[in-house]
Amino acid sequence: MRIGRLPARKARILAVRYVGAGIVTLLFLFPVYWLFMISFKTPDEIYHVPPLWIPGQIQFSNYYVLFKDGDVLAILNSLIVAGVSSGVAIVLGTLCAYSLARFGTGGENLAMWIISQRMIPPIAVVFPIFLIYVYFGLVDGYFGLILLYTAFNLPYVIWMMRGYIVDVPLELEESALVDGLNRWEVIWKVVFPMVRPGLMATSVFTFVFAWNDFLFALVLTRTEVITFPVMLTHYFGGQSNFWAKIAAMSVLGTLPIFVAVSVMQRYLVRGISLGAVKG
Repeated sequence: MRIGRLPARKARILAVRYVGAGIVTLLFLFPVYWLFMISFKTPDEIYHVPPLWIPGQIQFSNYYVLFKDGDVLAILNSLIVAGVSSGVAIVLGTLCAYSLARFGTGGENLAMWIISQRMIPPIAVVFPIFLIYVYFGLVDGYFGLILLYTAFNLPYVIWMMRGYIVDVPLELEESALVDGLNRWEVIWKVVFPMVRPGLMATSVFTFVFAWNDFLFALVLTRTEVITFPVMLTHYFGGQSNFWAKIAAMSVLGTLPIFVAVSVMQRYLVRGISLGAVKG
């Protein structure tokens, strides 16, 4: 009797789990759906009571206004700043991580000191950085933001890549050196292919960190290099908010992240687990 009940009980538990997972998924997806729908609504439909779940007619005027006014350039600025800073941080950080992992540069505590720099609250250093940038004329320029984001992302890249490189068998590098490869060739032809999933995962997270930054971009930009998060704040006013523009700009601003995660999806899980602690 108990044997006969067991499959039915398991089926009920499985059904409850699926229903619960479906409800949680809907709760997380609803804000995305609502934002997407608002971007196609007219002002009357946005403020309609009760809310309209689907716009009466799909219209792209909200997106057209963003392109007409040049607001989408903020997304281009974010792409340039986040992309270049992430690339530079990945290259420099991986080389530093290799030095820490293979040669023990700086001793055992240097890696911990490096990652501790990432824990500094940005609000604690933004004002001194602003004064330095004003003195050297780096405010409202690509170079200033790229330099800053690279510096702030380097500790994270070094820490993550060090864990991945440590997991690469040292015998592979020694065999490559015996076969006549120099150290740079070993890094490029042996180490990089072995840590590629971790490299891709770290690149995605580094890009997201730079893309989502608001504080530094707000303080260090004026009109020329406004980034996507800063541009969004321009649509919030004291008397009213431009919800249509906010929604349309948010949709456009999430597309690069969506594309990056989709392209790198197969590397993310492998990369996150590659440097996991084994025990």
